[in-house]
Amino acid sequence: MQTTSLGYLTKQESIAVLGVDDLWIRSLLDKNQFHDPLDEALNLGISSATWPLFGLLWPSGQCMAERMAQRPVTTERILEIGCGLGLSSLVAHRRGANITASDCHPLTHAFLDENTRLNGLPRMAYRHGLWGTAALREDGLPNLTLAQDAEVSGIFDLIVGSDILYERDDEGTLANFIHHHAASRSEIWVIDPNRGNRAPFHKHMARLGFALHEQRIDRVAQDGVAAYKGRMLTYTRG
Repeated sequence: MQTTSLGYLTKQESIAVLGVDDLWIRSLLDKNQFHDPLDEALNLGISSATWPLFGLLWPSGQCMAERMAQRPVTTERILEIGCGLGLSSLVAHRRGANITASDCHPLTHAFLDENTRLNGLPRMAYRHGLWGTAALREDGLPNLTLAQDAEVSGIFDLIVGSDILYERDDEGTLANFIHHHAASRSEIWVIDPNRGNRAPFHKHMARLGFALHEQRIDRVAQDGVAAYKGRMLTYTRG
């Protein structure tokens, strides 16, 4: 089903996640969508080319959702960073996990609220999460004025993110963001589709006291599930 709303086209479809019931997801129609009349995204460092990426489903996100479907539900606090459409967060939320979704895109919260509604779920905790140069003002202090939602705060036992190593980060801004919100005894899950930026991230995570376990994901296409090649990066501390 295709709909138009506020200057961009969307679609709604049932998404299968191994191990749990299907989820209804509203997403952008395709990667050609763009609507930023007030430069809200541009002011956050999001170009017209990258604007639609939050609103599409990606294979790495599908893999992470499957991992979240297998995670035992406990009282642990979970944070998803760069959540996009929040498929992994929705899986965990529906299972009763204590999860907070976060992203930097100005439309993420609205799409997440709509997808929780489509699946008959209560609203999920959401926070604005941004790292890198776009998160800093010229004086080097956090850029809080650009956020529509409250900033990510607090400490989490599990932090997850799929396809978040999409650019070089020699300064370690992502690792520092994770360190700031990770409990002294914590676990970090990152699924990366072999983009080639793992080495500096490994180095910065090791500097912050995280040990790495790396697992290859090499899945052939079958039963409507697309082929996938990548890495499951599990960092532990404490």
